[in-house]
Amino acid sequence: MKTAMARPLSAIGSVVLIIGALLPWATFVLNDGPYPDKATLEFFDAPFGLSSFRLYLEILGLAGIVFTFVPVRDKIRVLKSIGWGAAGISVVNLLFIAGDGGGLGAITAADGVPAFGSIVAVVGSAVLLFGAYQLPPEPLTVIDSKLPWWAEWLILLAAFVALLFLITETLTAGGHSGVSDPYIGPLFLSYLSAVGALLGVLHAFGVTEWISDMSERHRVFSIVVLVLCAVAVPFTSVGNDYWMTITANIGVYAATAIGLNIVVGLAGLLDLGYVAFMGIGAFVAANLSGAVAAEFHIQLPFIVAAIASGIVAGVFGAVVGSPTLRVRGDYLAIVTLAFGEIFVRVSQNNIGGLTGGSNAIPNIPDLSLFGAQFNDAPTIGGLQLPGGVLYYFLIVLLVALVMFVFGNLKNSRIGRAWIAIREDEDVARAMGVKTGKLKILAFMTGATLAGLAGAVFAHKLATASYDSFQFNQSVTLLAAVILGGMGTIPGAVLGAALLFVLPEELRQFKDYRLLFFGLALVVIMRFRPQGLIADRHRRAELADEDTTGESLDDTAIKEPVAVAAKEAGA
Repeated sequence: MKTAMARPLSAIGSVVLIIGALLPWATFVLNDGPYPDKATLEFFDAPFGLSSFRLYLEILGLAGIVFTFVPVRDKIRVLKSIGWGAAGISVVNLLFIAGDGGGLGAITAADGVPAFGSIVAVVGSAVLLFGAYQLPPEPLTVIDSKLPWWAEWLILLAAFVALLFLITETLTAGGHSGVSDPYIGPLFLSYLSAVGALLGVLHAFGVTEWISDMSERHRVFSIVVLVLCAVAVPFTSVGNDYWMTITANIGVYAATAIGLNIVVGLAGLLDLGYVAFMGIGAFVAANLSGAVAAEFHIQLPFIVAAIASGIVAGVFGAVVGSPTLRVRGDYLAIVTLAFGEIFVRVSQNNIGGLTGGSNAIPNIPDLSLFGAQFNDAPTIGGLQLPGGVLYYFLIVLLVALVMFVFGNLKNSRIGRAWIAIREDEDVARAMGVKTGKLKILAFMTGATLAGLAGAVFAHKLATASYDSFQFNQSVTLLAAVILGGMGTIPGAVLGAALLFVLPEELRQFKDYRLLFFGLALVVIMRFRPQGLIADRHRRAELADEDTTGESLDDTAIKEPVAVAAKEAGA
């Protein structure tokens, strides 16, 4: 009976959703801004006189009707993605209209009064979701087809260009730029909900995993295309000083997160003090930069200082990794947490004059290349680029280098041995894997990459302060790795981007900013416990059960242990 009513309910909910999008959303005409169409409606404008979030609802409603009656595989996940996306858009904008100056944001001097359209849209999305959950579960769609290399390159190129478009549009809240705009918060959440619905539908059809596996097969090409897309960011709609600063910081933390991905994602070692290695690299680079407050009154070329920062951080990584020979799990987390706290206290107390204490090490000289200062706003071909764009390009090269190192390590004998340790350390040791040396190597490699990122970070900020390397940064980096997808390169980058963009975009919600931020993380991890971009091992571990109730084949889980053991005995 439930199954028989599923399709009619989904269709009715989709129709009600479209009707809600066409009705007014407020009982008064708003002032000029992104929301004037909430109270008025011009049917002669295409399509149906809608724009912004109401257009998203109309498209989702039409998609719900189509996928309800068109025979497709995994219909339940498709309709659930559409329903949750529509629910997010409807609820956010309903609360925004009803908010006051001390709540979710005011749109006029008087309190907003929701009109019938907003309530109808919420009801329609609820009915659509209820109908979707009545459908019988189906096995997850998996695309195993391999195409010629040139066809896969074209698909990857199109996918990464589309990703660049989505990112730049997301940063500008769906096409509306301006950080001081009071409408940017709900517009951003509406656009994010629509994009989430789109990605959910693609995931239900197996497209996201197919492209992820394709990028693994063409790692070098994927990295090159990603770097080119990143270089193109300053020439897009986010090419201004504010977003250049944000994207540069995202790049630094993305490079650091990829390094942490070696420790956590590949080797499975929980590190709660990882940001300390980034701080070590920053302070070493600051002392070798020629800054007036530096202990060493020397100025080395940046390349030399960055390499030295990576080496020193790597040595500390080996020292911290040594206890892994005796402890694991929660005890290892406590050891790394203690190291991070020790580093913060040492930096704060300025032991040896190496950290500057509470005064930090300010006025680190700006980098220059062929007479051009990195913080200046250069002009290329008559186009004025934002200030600090040269630092952004440097950070893009750093991320590309870290990607290259991670990609090659993951698919090497060492990487497979790390994965074997992550899956079952005792079995890996019994099969001949030298777990002790490999765990120390994981810590040392991750710390070296973090030290390089710290050197760039110190020069970008022109200061090195212990405030930038405290425990909350370690937690954020760990969340970026887990949220994006452990063991994957795009996952770490996407996780870092989300964790540093979401708080910026939600500033208009004032006191509710962190509430929405936390709820977003909870929702993502509830529906994607393997991460937004999971590798095939994590997908196999957390795969859904098929219709017979039996779990999917776990060959992908056992393979790393077997391969690593075979190579260890060779």
